[in-house]
Amino acid sequence: MAQADPGDSDSPQREIRLVQEDDGRWSAIDEGVGVASHGDTRSEALENLDEAVELHTGEIGEPVTDADLRDLGLDPEKVPDEPREPEAPWFSQ
Repeated sequence: MAQADPGDSDSPQREIRLVQEDDGRWSAIDEGVGVASHGDTRSEALENLDEAVELHTGEIGEPVTDADLRDLGLDPEKVPDEPREPEAPWFSQ
């Protein structure tokens, strides 16, 4: 199961918000990192959130290349190098 705070005194605490959506699925939002994910259960939403945070922070996965962006139909010249504030409504609440 996902852990919001592993108990390591050197790691920052994480504030996680869980929201049950109208369709019964769960959204998990890491307020500090600015990443969200979802799942059919709370546990699945938290596991997916942990993976999304690890991808976002570069702890897992490979960097996105210009070729990757082109494969997705995106112009690498128009994609910013630095992350921006998300345009998702749940981050502005």
